[in-house]
Amino acid sequence: MTATKAGLAGQLAVVAGFENPQAALEQYPTPPELAAHVVHVADLNDDIEGRTVVDLGAGTGMFTLGAALRGPARAVGVEIDRGALDVARENQRRVGTRTEIHWVQADATRAPLCPDGPTTVVMNPPFGAQEGNEHADRAFLATAADIADVSYSVHNAGSQEFVGSFAADNGGEVTHAFAAEFDLDRQFDHHAADRKEIDTEVFRIEWT
Repeated sequence: MTATKAGLAGQLAVVAGFENPQAALEQYPTPPELAAHVVHVADLNDDIEGRTVVDLGAGTGMFTLGAALRGPARAVGVEIDRGALDVARENQRRVGTRTEIHWVQADATRAPLCPDGPTTVVMNPPFGAQEGNEHADRAFLATAADIADVSYSVHNAGSQEFVGSFAADNGGEVTHAFAAEFDLDRQFDHHAADRKEIDTEVFRIEWT
């Protein structure tokens, strides 16, 4: 198990991003520092070790692998893009986790999962920034409410009212919220800058 947040970020620095990112799926690689921060907070709250940890919209596995390094009973990465899962499996070999990891190709909003025992979702869902895809994170939160008793999710800054309201309407309660920077490298033609910092918020929700 990695003892520090910085150590975890260092281990995740080898995780490769998308080979052919799809703008419609908002496929942006989660920065290792952000993933390490979220997983570290989850670990401090006893939400990782010995539990099933599910990463919805796992992409190339950043959150899945970060959680796997903190001693869960098992880790599950759910991703619809087969190409991304191929990269995730290679990333698993790079990182060298001992925890059992299941990579599942499926729509994370209709995840074919029924975890047995305490379950934590850790995810960086689409922000819904693309036209026609507004509030794409809503369906991911709905899945988390169905399969987990606690979740951690990254959202655009200014999402607290939406996330809090959604949680309350679906048997959940936001227990922690904190700001986090998301460093985004240029990936698509519509990106004007080579690098941009996005203000995000992370929410811990307990579901009943």
